[in-house]
Amino acid sequence: MESIFGESPSPSPLGSSPPQQPAQPIYRAEDSQPALTHTDSSGQAKMVDVSQKQDSKRVAIASCKVLLGQTVFNLVASNQIAKGDVLTVAKIAGITGAKQTSNLIPMCHNINLSHVRVDLTLNEEDSSVVIEGEATTSGKTGVEMEAMTAVTMAGLTIYDMCKAASKDICITDVCLQHKSGGKSGSWSRN
Repeated sequence: MESIFGESPSPSPLGSSPPQQPAQPIYRAEDSQPALTHTDSSGQAKMVDVSQKQDSKRVAIASCKVLLGQTVFNLVASNQIAKGDVLTVAKIAGITGAKQTSNLIPMCHNINLSHVRVDLTLNEEDSSVVIEGEATTSGKTGVEMEAMTAVTMAGLTIYDMCKAASKDICITDVCLQHKSGGKSGSWSRN
């Protein structure tokens, strides 16, 4: 961790040790891991300059699951939650969240999205809602964070709308499923 962030954490929040100079990251030819792009040579956070990149079509798909429990699942499935239509409101929240990603995550670029899709599916087997989100743009940087923000905001909205019925709701498995475009090309989760 020191080679990434510059110094080890203080043993105490009120630690009395003098501040240390950030350590320089160490990269060796045999290291197969790529370098972090949001840190400068001294380990400080920075926004990546994408001005020299070529525009390309970029697509990202993310997913998550919201475990409701049987009672809340039945209420959502029958549209009996007091706050209203959970799935429709969560879908709108997911789309809105994708459009607001750069306001929520400090190092994300403000991206002109050409399309956002958020699908919510009730899964009776484990009393959950499965959420899939897709973001698309034609630009200089990817939309992975927009897709992941979409599914996360949809999941949080489900929790908010259902919390009066249960506090035991759990948002799980937020992850990128697929991305395409840009210099690194396509990637898919196995």
